[in-house]
Amino acid sequence: MEKPIKCCLCESQLDKNTVGLNMKFHGRKITKYFCIKCLAAHLDISVEDLLAKIEDFKSQGCTLFE
Repeated sequence: MEKPIKCCLCESQLDKNTVGLNMKFHGRKITKYFCIKCLAAHLDISVEDLLAKIEDFKSQGCTLFE
């Protein structure tokens, strides 16, 4: 079983969609991940905007999202 991925700032456990979002914004070879709240702060956008992006990527058929 894979080790759970945690936020590099707040240590919260990440779901597949949040991991996928990190990869979309920072590349697939990243080693540090952010939870959705920390990622929003890091990118200076709202959590709602990130949630909308997840839905956009899902509708495009991106396999990084469930």
